Amino acid sequence: MNAAADSWIDRPLLGFDTETTGTSVADDRIVTVALVHSVGPGRENETVATWLIDPGVEIPEPAQRVHGISTEHARTHGMQPAPALDEVAGMIVDALGQDVPLVAFNISFDLQIIENELRRHSLPTIADRLGHEIAPVLDALVIDRGLDRFRKGKRTLTAVLEHYGLTQDGRLHTADVDVSATLDVLRAQAQKFPQLAESALADLHREQMTWHRSWAENFNEYLRSKGRTPDANPNWPM
Repeated sequence: MNAAADSWIDRPLLGFDTETTGTSVADDRIVTVALVHSVGPGRENETVATWLIDPGVEIPEPAQRVHGISTEHARTHGMQPAPALDEVAGMIVDALGQDVPLVAFNISFDLQIIENELRRHSLPTIADRLGHEIAPVLDALVIDRGLDRFRKGKRTLTAVLEHYGLTQDGRLHTADVDVSATLDVLRAQAQKFPQLAESALADLHREQMTWHRSWAENFNEYLRSKGRTPDANPNWPM
């Protein structure tokens, strides 16, 4: 079955991804950001904006191995964080203000780290600029967990691409490549699950909150059963 006529899937989407110095949303810094404005399937319908940022700290070797950006390269070629982050936040706010959904894979990480970075540089956060919660948001990972919850195996972006029979154009963990791949996944999900494309964005945003909370509670219960600290945040997207 095809996606519903006049669905959000047929209207503009804004894909979003960051690459960082590490995995701590409180302490790590953004190294690259990509925003991809998509008006339909295919790379020819995408407008890509990317930022390389000098994070002001050393980029650890493990992070360099993930995204391929060295401290020296970022210092030599990167923008200062404040103007770059201000541009990114402004573009996101402009899109959301026009009801263009923000799309990512595990968006909680990207939103938390950019909001913390904006505060670090004494800039208004995205939520501050909007005057309300960050919405509408579409998270391909949360959707995958919510609509295909009993599927076994990993749910990394690579694994989800393979599940939907998709290939990426370039090196994953490069922000713009990850965004384009995520947009492909979202469109595949809308084809596989017609109710997704038929939902209003506001309803889908709320449904993702429920799906994520259910996943986090179940995952925390699993961690407790293994004697580990339950650390999955039940709140989404922040």
